[in-house]
Amino acid sequence: MANVEDLWIPLVDEPIGSIVQQIQDENPEIAKLVESPHRILAFRTFAYIRTGLVLGQLLFDHDLPDYDGSENWVEALLRDPAHHAALTREVRTVAEEIARDPKYADDEPLGPDDDARERFLAFARDRLKQA
Repeated sequence: MANVEDLWIPLVDEPIGSIVQQIQDENPEIAKLVESPHRILAFRTFAYIRTGLVLGQLLFDHDLPDYDGSENWVEALLRDPAHHAALTREVRTVAEEIARDPKYADDEPLGPDDDARERFLAFARDRLKQA
């Protein structure tokens, strides 16, 4: 298997990457579904593609005001809460599909689990008390 660093390739720049990241930040349960390096790579690949498709469909289906230089078409679309909700549903769907995929069943989560975090916090508290 390749090193984890080999898996981190830039897939998409603004704005799609930042939209997917914003949705993940707003919905921590999405990140929990795709915690391993391979799942994250697959999730980002497909979430970026499907977010782009949803944005394109929204642009096609909804008239936007004439461009006045204040915002781009993506920002104009995302002002509508229904459009933001549609993107959130799509990103969540991608995460759920990746989480159910049996090829990732044996992937280890990225970072420590909750027990390891608790052990570290207890260790750190003990060290700080001794200092």
